[in-house]
Amino acid sequence: MKIKTTFLAVLLLLPALAFGAEANLDLDRAPIDPQDTISLQRGARTFVNYCLNCHSANYMRYNRLQDIGLTDDQIRDNLIFGNAKVGDLMKIALEPKDAKQWFGVAPPDLTVIARSRASEHGSGADWLYTYLRSFYRDPSRPTGWNNTVFPNVGMPHVLYELQGIQVLRDEKVQGPGYMKTVPKLVLDKPGTMTPVEYDRMVADLANYMAYMSEPVRGTRTTLGLYVLLALSVLFVLAYLLKKEFWKDVH
Repeated sequence: MKIKTTFLAVLLLLPALAFGAEANLDLDRAPIDPQDTISLQRGARTFVNYCLNCHSANYMRYNRLQDIGLTDDQIRDNLIFGNAKVGDLMKIALEPKDAKQWFGVAPPDLTVIARSRASEHGSGADWLYTYLRSFYRDPSRPTGWNNTVFPNVGMPHVLYELQGIQVLRDEKVQGPGYMKTVPKLVLDKPGTMTPVEYDRMVADLANYMAYMSEPVRGTRTTLGLYVLLALSVLFVLAYLLKKEFWKDVH
C-alpha cells in the first residue's frame, strides 16, 4: 500500500517537475517577420539543404511555397533535388525503421514542430531559434554534441561547419552580495559564417518553419478581421432594428 501511495505521489508530481524544468528555459526572441517573403525563401532553402535529409515534412507540399513568392520553376530548380514533383509532399527516402536502427530513434517529422514547441515561455520559433544556436561539443555523448536547450539531445549539430564549434565553460558572475558560477557557451572554433550571419540564417530557418507549421495563418487572420468587421456592421443594424420594433413598448 505504501509503495502504491508513493508511486501515485510521484506521478502527480511529474507535471510540476516538468513545468519547473520548462520554467528555467530562457529562450531568445526570434527576430522573424512572417510577412518577409525573402526571409521565408532563404529559410526554405536552408531547410531543404540541411533538414530535409533525415527529417521529413510529410504534411507540406512543395507547391505551397508559391505562397512565399516562388514559381513552380524556381521550386523545381532550386528546392527539389530528387525526382519529386512540385505538387508532391516533402518526403524523404530514409525509412523510419532504418533511421531507428542507425540513430536509436527515428528523426521526427518537422511539419508542425514550431507549433508543438510553443509554450507560455515563448513561441515555437523562439524555441527553434534558441535551440539551433545552443549546440556545444560534448565528448560524453554518442554524437559528440549536446545542447543547452535540449539536454542529451540525440541529434548532432548539422550546422556546425557554418556556426563553428562551441564549448560550455564556467563563468563567474558577480552581483550585489554574491558570486556564482554559471555555464556559458563560448565559440571555440569559428565556422564559415560570422556569429551575426549564422544568427540571421537561423532566424530565417525558424521563420520558414513557423510558416510551414501553419501556412494559412495569414489568410485566416485576414478572414477573421473581415468576419469581425461584418459582425460589427450586422450588430449595428440589428440594434437599430430592435429599437424600431420596440419603440412603442419602451
